[in-house]
Amino acid sequence: MTEQTQAERPVPEPAAPALPPRPAGPPPAPDAATTAVPAPAVAAAAVPVPDTVAAAVPAADTVAAAVPVTEKDRRALRTVLRWTAAVAVFAVVGAGTAYGITEMDRTDLPGLATASDGRWDYPELVRPPVPAGSPGPLAAGNGAGAHYADLRALLLPAPEGATADPAMRGTDGWLATKDFLAQYTDADDRRELGQKLTDYGLRHIAARGWTTADGTRTRIQLLQFGTAAVADEVLDNNLINASAPRYPVRGADYYELDETFPVKARAEDVTLVPYAETKPYGAGQIRQAYFAAGDTVAVITLSRKGGVNAVPFRQTVTLQTELLS
Repeated sequence: MTEQTQAERPVPEPAAPALPPRPAGPPPAPDAATTAVPAPAVAAAAVPVPDTVAAAVPAADTVAAAVPVTEKDRRALRTVLRWTAAVAVFAVVGAGTAYGITEMDRTDLPGLATASDGRWDYPELVRPPVPAGSPGPLAAGNGAGAHYADLRALLLPAPEGATADPAMRGTDGWLATKDFLAQYTDADDRRELGQKLTDYGLRHIAARGWTTADGTRTRIQLLQFGTAAVADEVLDNNLINASAPRYPVRGADYYELDETFPVKARAEDVTLVPYAETKPYGAGQIRQAYFAAGDTVAVITLSRKGGVNAVPFRQTVTLQTELLS
């Protein structure tokens, strides 16, 4: 049998299709129909793919199946996936950390917190209500310098964590004159000062005291008189001298004027005189401040074994001045 079907013929090796011979003479001019067809479409239509070539090119899935995937390739793929996941996690965590840091205060960051300078944590100061239309003690229209608010409500509150001194509470918040005088060392001084307070018409004394965790004891005493002129007279001529209090309190004999007290911490129209006990001051030191605001004289005393920190002393004096101004 000489005839064989196309299926029975052996498939020859694929070979590049032969190009048709170039015709002699000049190339024919293209007609309008040929020009209108895009070049890729013409090329695709002009060069038919022989059946033998199409049969010799394997399909894409056949090629993929023919290339085996080894265990080494699988391990490499798993490694790449793990590293990709790790990088994504680090990116998310890093972004969250960066956002968290930007939202934190400097004092919340370990290693960046500002060191405490010794200031106490006082509650927010709120002035007590006064009758409608009443001027402040330092107002131009208040010639007497009167405080129309209850003097007990104008006492500086104790800072956070401090222990109140019950001896400073007195009766109904008013401290007896004898208890005020008891802080002075000399008996003659107590008698003399007591008589002066009576002569100048002392109305009453509001007082508060506390002890903080570092052992600093604080006493605030507000002496109210009839007018600002009387309060100034008591302060200038009976309680203070140029370099020391006129009557030293118990535990301190030698003082000096605290010239380091910041000028910016002083209130206008308030006469403030701060003192500090000088060395050697034994087991403890005392700092005192005397000032007059309107009809009231304030006596502030801080004492502490080893020395009183200047920062809370100035802070306490300044805040009490603000409440009375």
